[in-house]
Amino acid sequence: MLTMLLLSLITILICHLVMGLASVISKKMVLDREKNFPYECGFDPKGSARLPFSLRFFLIAVIFLIFDVEITLLLPLASVFNITSVFSWLFTSTLFLIILLLGLYYEWVQGALEWST
Repeated sequence: MLTMLLLSLITILICHLVMGLASVISKKMVLDREKNFPYECGFDPKGSARLPFSLRFFLIAVIFLIFDVEITLLLPLASVFNITSVFSWLFTSTLFLIILLLGLYYEWVQGALEWST
């Protein structure tokens, strides 16, 4: 028990030491003017490269990715149908779909799915 505690403390100490060392070594100069501007084939930039983007589009993209991952989690249910019992397969798939639909309903109620306001 004492050796596990000692090894844990040594591991935590080494991790903090490495993270602190990496933080000190990787400091970048904020005053470097050339690195702050976008590169356009050696020419001076026409306009600002820091254009704002639609937060709604970003939110829709994140929701799409979440539901896409959930669909990939749903795909193996078809392949395990013959291996498991019907009750456990039905219970698992129904519970997963209910959780998925509750998440969709929550996003709908919060207004995240409305493109224009």
